[in-house]
Amino acid sequence: MENNLENTTNNNKINIEYSQFDSERMRLNAGPQHPSTHGVLRLEVELDGEIVTDIIPHLGYLHRCFEKHCENSNYNQIVPFVDRLDYVSAINNEFPYVMAVEKLAGIEVSEKVQILRAMCAEINRIANHLLAISAFGLDSGAFTPLLFLFREREFALGILEKLSGARLLYNYFCPGGVRYEIYSDFKKDVKVFIDSVRLAMKEMEDLLIFNDIFIKRTEKIGLLPKEVAINFACSGPVARGSGINFDIRKSAPYSSYDKFDFDIPVVEPGKEVVGVSGDCWSRNWVRVKEIEESCKILEQGITLLPDEGSVTDGIPKKLKVPAGEVYCKAENTKGELGFYLVSNGSDKPERVRARATSFVNLAILPSISKGYMFADLIMILGSIDIVLGEVDR
Repeated sequence: MENNLENTTNNNKINIEYSQFDSERMRLNAGPQHPSTHGVLRLEVELDGEIVTDIIPHLGYLHRCFEKHCENSNYNQIVPFVDRLDYVSAINNEFPYVMAVEKLAGIEVSEKVQILRAMCAEINRIANHLLAISAFGLDSGAFTPLLFLFREREFALGILEKLSGARLLYNYFCPGGVRYEIYSDFKKDVKVFIDSVRLAMKEMEDLLIFNDIFIKRTEKIGLLPKEVAINFACSGPVARGSGINFDIRKSAPYSSYDKFDFDIPVVEPGKEVVGVSGDCWSRNWVRVKEIEESCKILEQGITLLPDEGSVTDGIPKKLKVPAGEVYCKAENTKGELGFYLVSNGSDKPERVRARATSFVNLAILPSISKGYMFADLIMILGSIDIVLGEVDR
């Protein structure tokens, strides 16, 4: 029996070779009821001591027959089901779905609705990233950032609640417009929110992001090479943290995103702030920088959003979609979220299929976890930022 443990150049990952009859490895279940699996995910982990030698994610604990429910509901009734995919980013879930219905039905949407939708999506993107960053800090053993950033996240949820009447699952976007008119202090609230978030993120950089302990826990951990990310079809901060400059808001602008001036944060090899491109720290750093870019979009949105005009007038009283098929995608908070719809000409879709971002990104976990410590596995999973409602559907 041979065990060869050899440190690689990054001093974090360990290469392990085993003979055919090795019997010292142990199989351990992490989850589905476990605080660090970020939902009802079961990880079957094979360990040599504390070193991960193999890992198998087991899914299906939150399967709710999303697509079959949609095929038995009319197009407007589907929106609440869409909210429940990535329930941390419900507004962003609604975006590609309503665009798909509008494209299939030939519905034109006003400029005011387009800009309002983009602003809502960016508020929700900030709320998602605030949770992702603070929960990732909690995975590393830092509890205080969770309290600090939840304060700002509550501000974001408060604005969306005033718009939609709901706090988490909004049912706000609908084919042709949005369900309710904008409340009078919306622009003022957004401006105060932007200032508050920027101040909080400056505080967070000192408290967490550039904390020496946090850096040592996250740099050079869970390395995801650019080529591997492409082969696994990763998107969002997971891909951009590995140097892939891809964001649907820029590569295939939808809604009103072509009217906004913003950058796409990417951690490219040789241009890293800390650690190396494709590690846990880089993926977290992309989310930190995306918050600032979302703030820029919101600032421009305050100016671009017209005061005149209704956001509900374009909603059809009864919606029957002509026969056909369409695929529509958008840049969700975690990457590319797409919906494929097939219509038979009735008020209900014949087929609904979701391209779930978290499901695709989770597939890289076995590839980037082997050879690291079990405690590092928790960091690697947290850096992917998954929501099991979207993984299982």
